[in-house]
Amino acid sequence: MSVEVQLRFDREAIIGFSKANREPDWFLEKRLAGFQAAGELPLPVLEKTKIDNWNINQFEPFQTCSPVSSVQELDEVVKAQIDLDHVSNLYVQKNASTQFFAATDELKQQGVVFAPLAVALAEHGDLVKKYLLNVVSYDEHALTALHTAVVNGGVFLYVPKNVEVSVPLQAVYEVAGDSALLCPHVIIVAEANSRVTYVDSFVSAEGSGMVVNSIVEVYVGPGAFVQVASVRSLSADVHDYSFRRAAVDRDGRVEWILGEMNDGNTVANNTTILKGTASTAETKTVSVGTGAQRQNLTSQVQHIGTHSESNMVSKAVMTGEAVCILNGITKIEKGATKANGEQAENVLMLSEKARGDANPILLIDEDDVKAGHAASVGRFSEESIFYLMSRGLSREQAERLIILGFLDPVVAEIPIDEVKNKLRQALERKLG
Repeated sequence: MSVEVQLRFDREAIIGFSKANREPDWFLEKRLAGFQAAGELPLPVLEKTKIDNWNINQFEPFQTCSPVSSVQELDEVVKAQIDLDHVSNLYVQKNASTQFFAATDELKQQGVVFAPLAVALAEHGDLVKKYLLNVVSYDEHALTALHTAVVNGGVFLYVPKNVEVSVPLQAVYEVAGDSALLCPHVIIVAEANSRVTYVDSFVSAEGSGMVVNSIVEVYVGPGAFVQVASVRSLSADVHDYSFRRAAVDRDGRVEWILGEMNDGNTVANNTTILKGTASTAETKTVSVGTGAQRQNLTSQVQHIGTHSESNMVSKAVMTGEAVCILNGITKIEKGATKANGEQAENVLMLSEKARGDANPILLIDEDDVKAGHAASVGRFSEESIFYLMSRGLSREQAERLIILGFLDPVVAEIPIDEVKNKLRQALERKLG
């Protein structure tokens, strides 16, 4: 089924935004191709989740706001994600505007490009063009087409070969106001033998009918290492669609650490393509579902290179009447000999009305490989509860301790303390 194009914006609005930001002609052409395709392409096909009635395109995409000169002037929900006393490399976006940006001289001296996407398009257009929409195509489905048409921010991060960035680079994305759209496009390029960590947070302020539609593209060169951590804590008034994808070359490694803490309906697809020999990937995801929210979370690895290895771990806690579909897909292509793909999906149920589905999938077209999966959906172990209560804890304290212990192996991996602490606070809030 294609998306009915009854939008709150038109072709002229896209052209006007592009011209106001002085975007190159080739980027405007991509926008307009996406706009055309958005009315022709179907929505993505999701396992056990229908999104036809979700808010797909009813938004006003180019709501802008004024920049600030100090992080102290940012909204409280944003400041909570930042170490206000040590601001170094930071990008903050609110709706369709860059509100704050800072990058150290050390980055520039290393040849690292860390810039708002609009700035990178103007100053490094040829470099951006080389990587934009290569691992995620604009015409995959209606959501990627819409994203391409109305991109309203994001960052470009380029690390030259043999350069190691010693501190995490951070971005905070805020959506606020009725019918607002947050649509960042993030590109991370790590050349041969380089190393970088990127951390982002997605937050929301008051408003109704808000939408987030984001894409992250990661390119890991030979022997390079990229770590991406993302925590999304959007309100029930936000429909959130995120598509993350990485292509990993020989001996390269990518690590994903993902906290899906939204209160609203969520679709997330995280895919890694292990192209090179001995390329590796690790994906860790935690999620808590509350109320009547719906979540469809997919982690996928495609093995193409020989001796490639992947490990995926997804953990979800479900309360109320929430529904979470956890999909783990390991695809080992013909010729990917000696590949090893492991995955595990675990759902902890705290309510009889909640639903959690763990769907491990192995697609193997090669004989000389290793692959395994594990999946579980269940409630507390009464033996564990009894043991903790015998040590003086109440049942409520025992249950909470088990839940936090269940999720903490992923939470502890977040590389920025402020983001890690906010994730733990989000867990506490969602678990009551």
